[in-house]
Amino acid sequence: MRCEVCGHKIHTEPVRAIIEGAKLTVCVECSKHGKVIMHEEPSPAQKALKKPQTPITVTQKKPFVAKVEITQEVAQDYAIKIKSAREKLSLTHEELGKKINEKASVLRNLEAGKMAPNNQLASKLEHMLKIKLLVPISEEKVTTLPKSANRELTLGDLIEINSKRGEAPKERKQS
Repeated sequence: MRCEVCGHKIHTEPVRAIIEGAKLTVCVECSKHGKVIMHEEPSPAQKALKKPQTPITVTQKKPFVAKVEITQEVAQDYAIKIKSAREKLSLTHEELGKKINEKASVLRNLEAGKMAPNNQLASKLEHMLKIKLLVPISEEKVTTLPKSANRELTLGDLIEINSKRGEAPKERKQS
C-alpha cells in the first residue's frame, strides 16, 4: 500500500488521517500534517446509507423500428418540373438553395437529371415551388415470355411482344 500524500510505500500499519478536510490513508510521517483518526465511527447518515439494498433490475428496451410503407415515388420528369418551376419564380439555384437549405450544386444535379431527390428533398421542393413531384407508385406490368422460354430471348421475340401490346417498332435515325 502507498501513502496518499507522499506516495512512498507504507511498511508499518497505515494511518487514517484528516488532512485539509480529506480523509486519507497515509504513512506515519505524513500523519503529522493532519489529525489522526483513531477509530472511525460511522455517522447516522452513513449507517442509513449502508442498509442492504435490493438489486435493481434493468431491462433493456428494444429499439423502436418504424415500419414505413413506401407508397410514393418521385415522378419520372422531376428534372423538367423543378427547372421550369424555379425559372417561373425567377430564382437562381443559389436563392432556391438558401430557401430550402440545400446546396446549389445539388439543385443543378437534380435539374440535369444526374441525381434523383429523396422523399424529404422532394417534399421540400414541392412545398417551395408549388409543384407535384411525389406520385403514387405505379405497378409495372410483367410480360410473360413465349412458351419456349428455355432458349434465350431474341430480337424477333421482342418485336412479337411489342406487336401484341400494339406498339409500333421504334426506328433509329440514320446520321
